[in-house]
Amino acid sequence: MAKIASPKIQSLPHAVSELVHDGDVVALEGFTHLIPFAAGHEIIRQGRKGLTLVRMTPDLVYDQLIGAGCASKLVFSWGGNPGVGSLHRMRDALSTGWPAPLTIEEHSHAGMANRYVAGASGLPFAVLRGYAGTDLPEHTDTISTVTCPFTGEELAAVKAINPDVAVVHAQRADRDGNVQLWGILGVQKEAVLSATRALATVEEVVDELTPVPGAIVLPAWVLDAVAVAPRGAAPSYAHGYYERDNAAYKAWDATSRDREAFTTWLKTLQEDAS
Repeated sequence: MAKIASPKIQSLPHAVSELVHDGDVVALEGFTHLIPFAAGHEIIRQGRKGLTLVRMTPDLVYDQLIGAGCASKLVFSWGGNPGVGSLHRMRDALSTGWPAPLTIEEHSHAGMANRYVAGASGLPFAVLRGYAGTDLPEHTDTISTVTCPFTGEELAAVKAINPDVAVVHAQRADRDGNVQLWGILGVQKEAVLSATRALATVEEVVDELTPVPGAIVLPAWVLDAVAVAPRGAAPSYAHGYYERDNAAYKAWDATSRDREAFTTWLKTLQEDAS
């Protein structure tokens, strides 16, 4: 008898509808590859508004979400079109409020990573040596200091991140909803463990998660839903499945610079769902 898939395995539209709500704090994580573009595009199609978008390195997918008017705040440590230039929809929102005003909360890479670790660990904050010589603590109320009770050293302290929902992309899941990912990993595991709700999109569902060097497994019990989304990370890449589409990153620069060109792209995205 064929094994029945776990109820955690859902369609992407259904999973986004159930898990991502207006006003949520949403983290779409993935470092250079396995970036959850398909999920981000579904959030746009469903017209979510007032989101606080959290990501260590927001790139094209966050530019698209911001340009679509989904975001009211961005929490990040670096933002740009990797190897190309700026995020022009983000810049437009910050400078003119189009299509919706956007505020930012900026951290260092180490600060953001430690915030996720604290959130995943059930701790209220994390401690690190960092931010010395910068003015970020003056502008970011989630950065403070703490005195070490053992040495008296003053250290940076950053508030834990606990998103309402975390979204990640991975290579595959089994029929029970366990998810396996490998290659260059960022903070996907920490994002999932720190969040109230979690969605993983995958390239495919398989009968067995065979061992892969360097792979991690997100067990079904830490995920609320798994959605099959082939090429769900494109134009970023999925190690072992497809390569990065460098031309798409270059082309986005022209599209994102011009409101009319972006609006045409957005209309096409919406029509692709029908």
